[in-house]
Amino acid sequence: MSLSLILACLWVLASAIVAALPMRRQYVPGVALLIAAPVLIGVIFYEHGPLLGAAAVFGFVSMFRRPLWYFGRKALGIPAENREPESET
Repeated sequence: MSLSLILACLWVLASAIVAALPMRRQYVPGVALLIAAPVLIGVIFYEHGPLLGAAAVFGFVSMFRRPLWYFGRKALGIPAENREPESET
């Protein structure tokens, strides 16, 4: 197994550990993981091709879907409001 895939596995474990932390302690390590992911995904694409690269992108997006949704809405100028679940009446 290549170094990039080992680092990707460690990234997944670190993300799971950060997700288990209380919310106020998730910000700093979560941002670090969010910044490190595109670099790691780029190396995986370069070393292993598009199939494993796409799997890495899928894993990244599935783990960070809420922050990516928030930043995407902010970047497009759409209000990033908190949605409340619709009540059944």
